[in-house]
Amino acid sequence: MEGSIVRSWRARATAENAPRYVAFFDRLREQLAQLAGFRGALVMTRVEDEDLVEISVLTFWDSMDAVRQFASPDVECAVVEPEARELLLSFNNRVHHYDIVSR
Repeated sequence: MEGSIVRSWRARATAENAPRYVAFFDRLREQLAQLAGFRGALVMTRVEDEDLVEISVLTFWDSMDAVRQFASPDVECAVVEPEARELLLSFNNRVHHYDIVSR
């Protein structure tokens, strides 16, 4: 996976909606798998307090060109589907990209 790109994004949801977002993402992953250059994803959660969950999503791509095909020319703009927006309390509008340099 060295030489690949990681796209990082974060959001927050209620404790009730966090599992619903994860289920949504699992369905979305099937669509992402059809895109050239998509190499997988991790969804991580962290309970912040009794009813607030932080969600962190890492997607893995072959290159920034593959990311552009998914995201648009503004590769740092978050792609948040309407269904996801309904489940989240807040989310980052911008993403970060990292080069994988060692594994």
